[in-house]
Amino acid sequence: MKIVVFACNWCSYAGADLAGVSRLKYPEDVKIIRVMCSGMVNPAWILRAFRQGADGVVIAGCHPGDCHYMVGNYYAKKRYILLKELLNFIGFEDERLKLLWASASEGKKFAEEMAAFKNVVENLGEQEKLRWKE
Repeated sequence: MKIVVFACNWCSYAGADLAGVSRLKYPEDVKIIRVMCSGMVNPAWILRAFRQGADGVVIAGCHPGDCHYMVGNYYAKKRYILLKELLNFIGFEDERLKLLWASASEGKKFAEEMAAFKNVVENLGEQEKLRWKE
């Protein structure tokens, strides 16, 4: 089971760090990729993660209105909605993609959300990689 998290440097990554420092348990399957802002997460990165075997992908960012770059999380939300539609269109379970707002002080929330998301993904089963010609 592989879960990839694209986490905002300013909030969600710090929240994940707080979860670790506080010794809160969240699944070992969660692999975090630090990005400067959730708004910079390219949809191609998410599709690539699925293609390379991720069973679930999370875009984690600052709460709306708290973005270090003012509107980055709004861009992330728009892309998230479009990606969910795309995944449905190609016959892929859109429940494998999650959007999470977590601040630097919400380590507990981050850990709980990761555990809950892992349960959702496990219930879906391991995914077959997205396939297309290069």
